[in-house]
Amino acid sequence: MIKVLASGVFDLLHYGHIRFLEEAKRLGGPEARLIVVVASDDTVRKNKGRNPVIPESQRRALVESLRVVDGAILGFKDMDLESVLDRVKPDIVAVGHDQKEIMRQVLAIKDRKGLSLKVVQVGRFGEEDLNSSSKIRRKILNDSKKRA
Repeated sequence: MIKVLASGVFDLLHYGHIRFLEEAKRLGGPEARLIVVVASDDTVRKNKGRNPVIPESQRRALVESLRVVDGAILGFKDMDLESVLDRVKPDIVAVGHDQKEIMRQVLAIKDRKGLSLKVVQVGRFGEEDLNSSSKIRRKILNDSKKRA
């Protein structure tokens, strides 16, 4: 059985998230198991400079409830990718189109530890105007201003 690891914030879950997770699992083949790391609220604040809209426990539960996901864990507060890799022991790490820093870190850990895992960057999915949580947030704000 191939184990695939994917990660993200998954705030305001949208079609792009679903397609990313489907593609991540597909990378492992028909019998793959997809484990998803959902960023903690502290990690979101540290990396994005803002609080997520949906709290970490609810984001994790939403992701775990998706049919394509076999398990979801909350990320460590200090974003320790090495600990995540040690715990999950994936065969494949799928990174999103906007996760270049995570890809760089995973490749560095892989090289340093001599891990035999595959790291694959997955493309962007969804309609261009609503394919990120930030764009959805902006649309909601703009639409509410038009109504006011």
